[in-house]
Amino acid sequence: MNASQPPDSRWQRAQLLREMGFSPQWRLRQQPAVGRQPSAVLADATRAGLHQQAVEQARPLPGGASADVPSAARTERAEQIARLGWDELAESVAACRACGLCEQRRQAVLGVGDHGADWLFIGEGPGAEEDARGEPFVGPAGKLLDAMLAAIDLRRGADVYIANAVKCRPPSNRTPEAVEMVACAPYLRRQIELIQPRLIVLLGRAAAHALLGDVGSLASLRGRPLEYREGAGGRVAIPVVVTYHPAYLLRTLPDKAKAWEDLCRARTLMRTAKGAATRPA
Repeated sequence: MNASQPPDSRWQRAQLLREMGFSPQWRLRQQPAVGRQPSAVLADATRAGLHQQAVEQARPLPGGASADVPSAARTERAEQIARLGWDELAESVAACRACGLCEQRRQAVLGVGDHGADWLFIGEGPGAEEDARGEPFVGPAGKLLDAMLAAIDLRRGADVYIANAVKCRPPSNRTPEAVEMVACAPYLRRQIELIQPRLIVLLGRAAAHALLGDVGSLASLRGRPLEYREGAGGRVAIPVVVTYHPAYLLRTLPDKAKAWEDLCRARTLMRTAKGAATRPA
């Protein structure tokens, strides 16, 4: 905690940490400087791995449509989405019927926040309240996410964008299937390209697999130097931090301490990224 903060700010931070289940004496550990790391997962491998899962799980959708659309049509759709601006992207998501999740949704949920944010948080999919209100993370898990953001001096909408791996609510709030994440992947990639964040925080295993591919358990991904390669040929590398989904933390209180460690690491990575950007070439 920064000793230069006024007493009321320090008190508010302590209250936030207690709300998240942390002891007030938590401190950011001294960590070695984080330099640019080799890419842990290439975007091409990610898409290939997820597509293979989608092919294996593909099945007819209601009305006779097939999730396993021809490769040429899938590529054409992805290329069209890659050219959309924010308004067109929102319209496309609202009208999307690329997978079976569209059958029971009230509305698609694109995301919310600062379109030029340095921080991008990605969850797995809308829940019942998100489906009703059209905004991600608005229920109890959303309140915890807001507390997590406040604990590292962030707040929703201010240099923060929040999205999900899939834009429509999975029935009974189940985990999104690979075929559904593949259908939404072009939307998520376009959001990343438009936002150009300095750091991506993946909330939960489904979000990690949506962006990185099936590269291991959440426990094995935490603390690793991961990157997302943006653009053709992976020309832009964005650091990635994997941590627990807030809904999981509400059920598993002891792991809140691990999530705090992940947030501290994310803050260190962000400081490093901003410092590198200000240094002369």
